[in-house]
Amino acid sequence: MRANDGSRTGGQILVDQLVIHGVRHVFCVPGESYLAALDAFHDTDIALTICRHESAAAIMAEAVGKTTGCPGICFVTRGPGATNASAGIHIARQDSSPMIVFVGQVGRHMRDREAFQELDYRAVFGPSIAKWATEIDDPARIPELVSRAFHTACNGRPGPVVIAVPEDMLVERAMVPDAAPFEPVEIWPGRTDMIRLQKLLCAAERPIVLAGGSRWSEQASATLMRFAKEFALPVATSFRRAHLFDALHDCYAGNLGIGPNPKLLARVKGADLVLLIGGRMSEMPSQNYTVFDIPEPKMKLVHVHSGAEELGRVYHPHLAINASPPAFCSALGELQPPHEILWKGEADVAHADYIAWSEKATPVPGAVNLGEIVVWLRENLPRDAILANGAGNFAAWVDRFYRFRKFATQVGPTSGSMGYGFPAALAMKILHPDRVVVCITGDGDFLMTGQDFATAVQYELPVIVVLADNGLYGTIRMHQEREYPGRVIASTLKNPDFVAYAKAFGGFGVLVENTAEFPDAFAAAQRSSKPSIIHLKVDPEAITPTATLSGIREKSLAGGSNNTTHRS
Repeated sequence: MRANDGSRTGGQILVDQLVIHGVRHVFCVPGESYLAALDAFHDTDIALTICRHESAAAIMAEAVGKTTGCPGICFVTRGPGATNASAGIHIARQDSSPMIVFVGQVGRHMRDREAFQELDYRAVFGPSIAKWATEIDDPARIPELVSRAFHTACNGRPGPVVIAVPEDMLVERAMVPDAAPFEPVEIWPGRTDMIRLQKLLCAAERPIVLAGGSRWSEQASATLMRFAKEFALPVATSFRRAHLFDALHDCYAGNLGIGPNPKLLARVKGADLVLLIGGRMSEMPSQNYTVFDIPEPKMKLVHVHSGAEELGRVYHPHLAINASPPAFCSALGELQPPHEILWKGEADVAHADYIAWSEKATPVPGAVNLGEIVVWLRENLPRDAILANGAGNFAAWVDRFYRFRKFATQVGPTSGSMGYGFPAALAMKILHPDRVVVCITGDGDFLMTGQDFATAVQYELPVIVVLADNGLYGTIRMHQEREYPGRVIASTLKNPDFVAYAKAFGGFGVLVENTAEFPDAFAAAQRSSKPSIIHLKVDPEAITPTATLSGIREKSLAGGSNNTTHRS
């Protein structure tokens, strides 16, 4: 209840700030440590999604931040609630996603006594996981600190913010004006930067563009595609950022992620100019930091990033441009292509290489070919369908054979966090109820957060889960066979009946034991209008699109090297 004197509880002030900053969705697991904030949601139009585990709630918030550019919001209780949420917070850190997590805290009078479930959240989350971690002691400072949290989460290199809110502070009353709505700060490239880039392009013979990272917009993506067409430039996307560039655009060269097309990898290594926009070229796209020499790349590197601290952090760029992708892509319109494009035709070759690499599913052992299923999905799903995935070798088939055509239709963790795909898919269905949302997952991956199938049923979110079940932690088994052939341990799984699992929660389930059964199974899942699991029985030998477990083992025993580098 709001007081007649104009004062508000800390919980009311907090939730009022969320409304002012444009929040429409909040994900949580309820806790007694923030009851006053929960009560304040009762008087707002914010949609509150109650999850079954804090990791799922945090991942759902991260997925919102990743795809919208505005902070995803998560509320969890103190102690175990906060540590359960740490998986999603870490994903937001490595994926550069804006996110704010509010954590209930013990009363201020009990601090530093190791009270029930007490933690020091500044120490737990900052600075290695969260971009900023703090605690609010005074309800009068809530507008100030929440405003700062939104700006911190979004500006520069985006990331997660963690705010602890003591339970007694949330019931204390204060009279304080609200903060103004936040606005992200775009960072524009200087004119001198663009002139230098023009000169570098005019002198180049083998240039390539790499698009990655966050802070992109649909308009920025479209602008980059027009620029690439005008300059006849090959463009590749980095790990799990394939949605930044239409896969059927004439200039698209493919995805530089795990197990990339060898021809694309050779093209990047052989370039004399690399224009890296938005990404960090971290371990996965850099192929374990082997694409560029550190700290001095052999080719000329132009690195564009919204976080000044990232420029020169690992690679010393020939030209560093501190700018957000939307601002930089807008400035690209000022550039003019050379009178004579020395690399003319290279984009066509690069695109043809990509099409050939991704066109047809590779043969694999067993009756279910995940590659053929992914090809079927790419040919039958609408262009605006959203695919979410977690981590595991199953994702290699998505990376290679699916063709993302529209912005923000790929939602996956660059951090390689298992359990990500399903909660992310639920968040996408909440944001886009009229679009098809598919989660492609593995058996081990799904069961990290599979309890939130109950959340899907509760909120009637008809996400379709395509679950590849090989009875393994497949990535780990693959690495075991490569590094310790024949010495198998701790990677075999005994799984439930996933069809029965779906039905037990009130959803739809169907078993697929042969590739040809998949189209009918998918149609049945859609007709059900329920959260669905399509259970694929996959041969454990089919460990990647190009390798088998026995083949990896035999090569390792023979003393040969393996090129298989897939990781969770």
